[in-house]
Amino acid sequence: MRAIIVEDEIPAREELEYLIEAYSGIEITHSFDDGLDVLKFLQEQETDVIFLDINIPSLDGMLLASTIHKFTNRPYIVFTTAYKEHAAQAFELEAFDYILKPYDEKRIATMLRRLESAFQRDQLEWEAPPERKQKAEGKEGESFAPTSKRINLKKNDKIIVTEVNDIYYAAASEKLTLIYTQQEEYSMAMSISEFHSHLPEDLFFRCHRSYTVNLTKIREIVPWFNQTYMLRLKDLSIEIPVSRSKVKAFKQVMQL
Repeated sequence: MRAIIVEDEIPAREELEYLIEAYSGIEITHSFDDGLDVLKFLQEQETDVIFLDINIPSLDGMLLASTIHKFTNRPYIVFTTAYKEHAAQAFELEAFDYILKPYDEKRIATMLRRLESAFQRDQLEWEAPPERKQKAEGKEGESFAPTSKRINLKKNDKIIVTEVNDIYYAAASEKLTLIYTQQEEYSMAMSISEFHSHLPEDLFFRCHRSYTVNLTKIREIVPWFNQTYMLRLKDLSIEIPVSRSKVKAFKQVMQL
């Protein structure tokens, strides 16, 4: 699990680094004291968690968190601040936690345990093979035929019977999954992991925590940062990322 710390006070940053190293296996990869520098970093690289102070130069922590909240693949955010009054706004932005300064060692240790547990749980969902996900879903998921040539999708309260191969890609969006064909957008009230488990394995690839893509619709594979790829699809002006954890499997599937 990788983390960055955003803190412009050196003593506070060093204390937080010490506590993270003492009570977790989290790797601190970068530290920043300026909000704009963080935004530039996140445009090129991924991280799993951000320990974020609110009172920082250029772009304050709340504005930075509001921007990150719009990302498709969002890192966990743990606010670390001396200001109590921003707590409600923080949780509206789905912050993982809100830690007040001066730091309480036991409070930090408890938060770090919860954070690592949440990350492991999310990774298991992300990495789990389709057959295991189907067993976990039980009867609720049995209305779908995983290898069916057709699937029922919803649009404006209507159920549209759709050929599976007409689906170009699917993307996670809050508690929904958005499904895209060449001309239409549909939504399903389920996680992208659940939706992906109902698709033929030989046709669709889970290339990212937030995306699954139809392999037959890939037009171009573009090398990207950190030895990852961006996928350009036929007929659509969309670029879909391949995350670092999926690069090896993607190369095998595509015989790269």
